[in-house]
Amino acid sequence: MTAIILFAHGSSVAEANEPVRAAAAELARRGGFPVEAAFLELAAPDLRQAVEQVVARGARRVLVVPYFLTLGIHLRRDLPRIAAEISRIYKNVRIEVSEPLEGHPALIEALLDRARKTLNGGGGPESAAG
Repeated sequence: MTAIILFAHGSSVAEANEPVRAAAAELARRGGFPVEAAFLELAAPDLRQAVEQVVARGARRVLVVPYFLTLGIHLRRDLPRIAAEISRIYKNVRIEVSEPLEGHPALIEALLDRARKTLNGGGGPESAAG
């Protein structure tokens, strides 16, 4: 079985982590894969705990999908280190990491949608610019 882990930074503000969990649930619904959310820091589960959960349910292949916009230090340094540590623990499980969201054509459409909505009076977070 293949499982997906949606891997995000995490926030000390609990409500900020809920959209990641909601995205993981929708990814599972649409993709037909078991999906778990995991966080680098400030929230649970972390990546090791999420892998433990899906392996306990029978996963032998785990695809980590970074929920990060760009290939910054966390994806260049931290994620490869953590994935290597987990691979040493679960020797019979194939751990793979996809590319971040950066460069995906749907991002431009999402940005245009947000810009158009705001330009048409839809506002944004607290519309604080003055």
